[in-house]
Amino acid sequence: MRALITRPGVDGPVLVETAPAPLGATDIRIAVAATSVNPLDVHLASDAGRAVFGITRDTGLGNDLTGTVVEVGADVTAFRTGDRVAALQRDAAAPVRTHAESVVVPAADAAPVPDGLDLVETASVPINAMAADQGLRALGDADGRRLLVAGAAGAVGGFALPLAVRAGWQVTALARATDEEFVRRAGAAELVTALPEAAFDAVLDAAFSMGVAFGAVRDAGAYVGFPAPAVQPERGVEVHHVVTQPDGAALAELLRLTAEGVLQPRVAGRLPLADAASAYEKVAGGGQRGRWLLLP
Repeated sequence: MRALITRPGVDGPVLVETAPAPLGATDIRIAVAATSVNPLDVHLASDAGRAVFGITRDTGLGNDLTGTVVEVGADVTAFRTGDRVAALQRDAAAPVRTHAESVVVPAADAAPVPDGLDLVETASVPINAMAADQGLRALGDADGRRLLVAGAAGAVGGFALPLAVRAGWQVTALARATDEEFVRRAGAAELVTALPEAAFDAVLDAAFSMGVAFGAVRDAGAYVGFPAPAVQPERGVEVHHVVTQPDGAALAELLRLTAEGVLQPRVAGRLPLADAASAYEKVAGGGQRGRWLLLP
């Protein structure tokens, strides 16, 4: 089986032949249809990223996928072979992750892909929509409060906008002027192209600004960053560090919203697994709208 790994001393993803992961009693094995390339993957495929996570040996790459169940563990009842599913794989130490031809995940971390959704395009949804959803949940009830989504046209921000509007926030988007049509269509009431003053009840920093967007939060407001913003609480502002966690039930709801058109798959491009280095370079360059997908 082919898979991408990060290897100490090598800059970029490495394609290897490896044995399939063992299947536990509560696991499912998925033949991967598509898997997204995220900034975290690019980071982990570098010496700097490996140092942050303490990676000292060959380790798998990739965080989410869509595909077809090809094997189920002895105790699994929620899925059967042939089911179309999406899932997150968040074990950073696993020797094989989602940038592979097949992957094993706990059944509880997977969700069915509704009929009518394209299995490849839908691979742009799981981890980005889950990050947006978990970030908004960290902020609590909207109650009509004012929310700034920084990086609103990016992969996470593009899902945060419609989810925030649906939850009852008054949403302002921080994005480029060229993204106005998208952010308006996604539900933003206002677009700003420069960081506003401290006037918002909450900021969801999907721009991964390393805390720069913190300045837009009013005193006693709330700030969410991914995964760990370089800010400390001050002025009474609550700071939330969100590391996206697998949750099959929540993912199923997000995929239902995708099937209903509330959320939109966003694909920047597609490449075969063997050409992963090109996709990693594009993501590293920033400015992508949607996710690059790898097809085994």
